[in-house]
Amino acid sequence: MPDRTPTPATTAKYIFVTGGVTSSLGKGIIAASLAKLLQARGFRVTIQKFDPYINIDPGTLNPYEHGECYVTDDGAETDLDLGHYERFLNVPTSQANNVTTGRIYDHVIRQEREGAYLGKTVQVVPHITDEIKRRMLMLGERNEFDIVITEIGGCIGDIESLPFVEAVRQLRWELPPNDSVVIHLTLLPYLAAAGELKTKPTQHSVRDLREAGLQPDILVCRSEHPIPMEMRKKIALFCNVKINSVIEALDADSIYSVPLLMLKEHLDERVIKKMKLTGGSAQPDLEVWKDFLGRLKNPTEEITIALVGKYVELPDAYKSINEAFVHAGAQNECKVTVRSIQSDHVTSENIAQLLHGVDGVLVAPGFGERGFEGKVAAIKYVRENRIPFFGICLGMQCAVVEFARNVLQLEGASSTEMDPGSPFPVIAMMEEQKSITQKGGTMRLGAYSCELRRGSKAAKAYGRNTISERHRHRYEFNNEFLKQFEEAGMVPSGLNPDTGLVEVIEIPNHPWFVAGQFHPELKSTVQNPHPLFVRFVKAAIQHHKNEF
Repeated sequence: MPDRTPTPATTAKYIFVTGGVTSSLGKGIIAASLAKLLQARGFRVTIQKFDPYINIDPGTLNPYEHGECYVTDDGAETDLDLGHYERFLNVPTSQANNVTTGRIYDHVIRQEREGAYLGKTVQVVPHITDEIKRRMLMLGERNEFDIVITEIGGCIGDIESLPFVEAVRQLRWELPPNDSVVIHLTLLPYLAAAGELKTKPTQHSVRDLREAGLQPDILVCRSEHPIPMEMRKKIALFCNVKINSVIEALDADSIYSVPLLMLKEHLDERVIKKMKLTGGSAQPDLEVWKDFLGRLKNPTEEITIALVGKYVELPDAYKSINEAFVHAGAQNECKVTVRSIQSDHVTSENIAQLLHGVDGVLVAPGFGERGFEGKVAAIKYVRENRIPFFGICLGMQCAVVEFARNVLQLEGASSTEMDPGSPFPVIAMMEEQKSITQKGGTMRLGAYSCELRRGSKAAKAYGRNTISERHRHRYEFNNEFLKQFEEAGMVPSGLNPDTGLVEVIEIPNHPWFVAGQFHPELKSTVQNPHPLFVRFVKAAIQHHKNEF
């Protein structure tokens, strides 16, 4: 057996979360919930996601393939689970919090081309696994965190995940005995014909994990029904874990209820004892969290918001928008029902019927011309009928095109993304984007500052005049038309102080007609609901009261 390789000294402890039986069990929510409980005890916690796909990042993936692409302040295009991490912890993530197989191999191959391996044969073990381990430890070596939670994407048994599992096996051997814990999430399916839960898939999943060299310390079992004590004993016996380390994870009415369910199951206590963590409080302080849940589950108002987009068939495609409505709804003690409308199907003839009974309309971001004209038609209707409107990224660009066509009477006005030959390109490609040929990671990405016009709706919503928001786009408002728009009543109420790029537009004499070039949904958290969503929901509540 080879000598144990010492790992660089680190003050952090590491929790690894794996999954088995099936995908979409909720590893990200369990990881975020555990992190919330540990944070509420006073520990400094961060979470990172290791994804097994070969794409460098999800930036070029169709939302139907992988859900939304989440963007961090430093411009990383990442997995949507990082959105859960931020929404639960209220702590920004970064490029270091999301690593893919593609990024690992890209780095190793570049190193090989530079001669870094001194002519040796480059192999999965040790070169790929060493790079995975280096990145797994990276956040913990900054002395900024007490605990680093690492979620391993995919299922145990998938060929793509094997190098990550092997890296965790090696790390567990190299780290001090109490500095790491493996939590394995599995499914206990309920067979209606037999009238009972079945443990065999969990047993097989743990067997596969152990064959790869990892013994789980804690099992979190997803289930539609409570797990009887006898079944917990059986799982503990066959999976080689303590009975109090078999954690029940019942389906919840809201993802935000999961931390309290995990608290009830003592998941945080088990982790603290296994890792011999010291310094935290005896019980987590969850008063703010419970207050949020109280307002979420006991609304005094109810509204319906139409979300007009091209990926509405998959809820994860607009995950952050939907969650931002949850946060803003709770802030306003209002239940927000989101009615998804496929923009492909919207026409000027059917828009009134499609939007009947809604109290506000959000036009979603996206790329490409499919569904573009439907979004424009929806915006024309809400502008003329004074229904509260909120546009995000392409939603703002659609609002500009609609205003140019129907108020400024610029026939053929469009975005050069949709119509390169438009006689009135009111939305055009940013200058620095024109020479770019590679698609991945080359848009205007990450946080940029914005100066808001004093007294504008946006400035009143934020309560300040200087803000920073996250971007992901190639096209912008064409400032050659700026004077025409302002004279006709569409105000550029937010500008980038360095470039003059229009960041926010609004119509002052409309109840609420505000759109941003950035993505405000990416910064909405339980603790800090995004002010634009909060004000939009408030405007929709007022519209509802006026209608009825």
